Amino acid sequence: MTEPPRHVPAPGDGWVECACGSRHWGLHGAAGLLVARRDPTGAPTHVLLQHRAPWSHHGGTWGIPGGARHPVEDATAAALREAGEEAGVPSGAVRPFATRVLTHPDWTYTTVLADEVRAFDARPTDAESLAIAWVPVDEVAALDLLPAFAQAWPALRAELGRRPA
Repeated sequence: MTEPPRHVPAPGDGWVECACGSRHWGLHGAAGLLVARRDPTGAPTHVLLQHRAPWSHHGGTWGIPGGARHPVEDATAAALREAGEEAGVPSGAVRPFATRVLTHPDWTYTTVLADEVRAFDARPTDAESLAIAWVPVDEVAALDLLPAFAQAWPALRAELGRRPA
């Protein structure tokens, strides 16, 4: 496994040894952004996914841009910040409309669901991403997904279809 690039640790970076028996990244929890692109009828056609760098946790899998929350940072702000840092997502180009929280005894992960409201150049903008891609909704499950994202995908996909107008 390749060593991760060196960077100044951000507030909240670190592992949590959870009572569930797993280690989770983010001392204050973590959050990620699931952005949908829609057709003229409002149906989701594509979602923005990140191909994770080999050195990262579950490296080489596909998931959503996200990461550790800073102290007192809400999940939506964290998800938008992380998506900007990792995938070049400008916060004004997306509109969050729902959240889903995965709760563990000592840690949480919040997926922020959002719609693309203005086209933007999605691309890897840091070393945590091998690729950033708009993936057709019907092809997501066929990818080698981050295990937690694979488990959550059916419910997230259903939520994308229920978003308010």
